[in-house]
Amino acid sequence: MDEPFGALDSQTRMLMQEQLLRLTQESAKTVVFVTHDIEEALLLGDRIYVCTARPGSVLAELDVPFSYPRDGSIRNSRQFGELKYQIFHLLRDHIHDQPRRSG
Repeated sequence: MDEPFGALDSQTRMLMQEQLLRLTQESAKTVVFVTHDIEEALLLGDRIYVCTARPGSVLAELDVPFSYPRDGSIRNSRQFGELKYQIFHLLRDHIHDQPRRSG
């Protein structure tokens, strides 16, 4: 799934995320989910691959430690906030390390 919730308003997006969690938990199917939203990756994923821009490569691989059944309430946990911070800084540091392009 490539950014399937990207164009939705925030309330609908949260409802769809929770629905996807229910469906994947009930069916035990594997879903490859692409998103630019760190919180969405942490909520829905079991493993997160943080990727670079051009040329695309894997910058980091992180296991998501939250057990199932899982719902949106994990967003309020300290561990969720710490992982979000860690991923954000991985991306930020990578961007700052890139050479600047001229004109």
